[in-house]
Amino acid sequence: MTGVTDFTYQEDLQLDCQKQIPLKHRLARHMRTQNGKKYYECEECKSKFSTKSHLAVHMRIHSGEKPYECETCKKKFSAKCNLPAHMRIHSGEKPYECETCKRKFSDKSNLAVHMRIHSGEKPYECETCKSKFSIKSHLAVHMRIHSGEKPYECETCKRKFSIKNNLTRHMKTHADEKPYECETCKRKFSTKTHLALHMRIHSGEKPYECETCKKKFSAKCNLPAHMRIHSGEKPYECETCKKKFSIKSHLAVHMRIHNGEKPYECETCKRKFSDKSNLAVHMRIHSGEKPYECETCKSKFSIKSHLAVHMRIHSGEKPYECETCKRKFSTKTHLALHMRIHSGEKPYECETCKRKFSIKNNLTRHMKTHADEKPYEFEELKSDTRC
Repeated sequence: MTGVTDFTYQEDLQLDCQKQIPLKHRLARHMRTQNGKKYYECEECKSKFSTKSHLAVHMRIHSGEKPYECETCKKKFSAKCNLPAHMRIHSGEKPYECETCKRKFSDKSNLAVHMRIHSGEKPYECETCKSKFSIKSHLAVHMRIHSGEKPYECETCKRKFSIKNNLTRHMKTHADEKPYECETCKRKFSTKTHLALHMRIHSGEKPYECETCKKKFSAKCNLPAHMRIHSGEKPYECETCKKKFSIKSHLAVHMRIHNGEKPYECETCKRKFSDKSNLAVHMRIHSGEKPYECETCKSKFSIKSHLAVHMRIHSGEKPYECETCKRKFSTKTHLALHMRIHSGEKPYECETCKRKFSIKNNLTRHMKTHADEKPYEFEELKSDTRC
């Protein structure tokens, strides 16, 4: 038979890899995979291939041809070999099992990638920073950090993302879609991951620990930022004033000082804030909430830093010292006011008589003399006839 090797000839065609090839043309093709030579070149992108059929499949990337269709969902594929793996999604078949943890996969290549979790193999290395990855696509995504490429754009607000999943999550903020609900407090979240992180508030779970100071965190992303406290690293720099930050989100908030952006608005009084946490603190003015209590005198405060300052009344601590006269103060603000005695600075001016003051409260009191305002009534002291 033409083109077919007699099976009695099969033993004579054994290769160094010991694979037996029954057909001559398949033997020739197999030999090309062994010697590494690639004879067929794509005219579009110059990629090279060892077989003509591989080149033909590759050309469909450029032509967009997808001749193989799934009968169930009508999804199309450019290579026939991809269709059987896809069909397993519908059938639920997972014939490839990890010998270590018994996890099963529908695709052999997915099992191969999974095995790197157990072996620790990371064959893909970033040429810029030498970070290594177990999956090629993870390296491609990582490279966007260096290139600044953000190929995924939100059609609503035009914000761009380097990762498609981040765009998908972002889109839910516009749709206000929050399908995941906390059973404890009924708060809703747009992603399952955010719900899982939130649940640690209720459980108190903090699985991520700083090796230096043993502080624990509920979210893994908070640990690298915390580690910069110990290292002093501040990789995020403001292009306008050159101030540096250890956390990227802090830089984003800082930038609002320069651009004047205040995206967070109080629903009660319409006052706007550049930082979400500042809005949360402001809301306590309307609610009257004072969650921070002094253990010594039971005074309550709406802001944690105000409690810290108050505690210095009891401890007598005065950490801020005037470099000129060595007088000490319990708050940084009091020191700043005191420094105007030495500098002679008087930033508050009366619009009526142009008199200047170093303290705003003094200007406020002074303004009442022009308005002839006398809010404090003098009550004549009556003589006491009693002995």
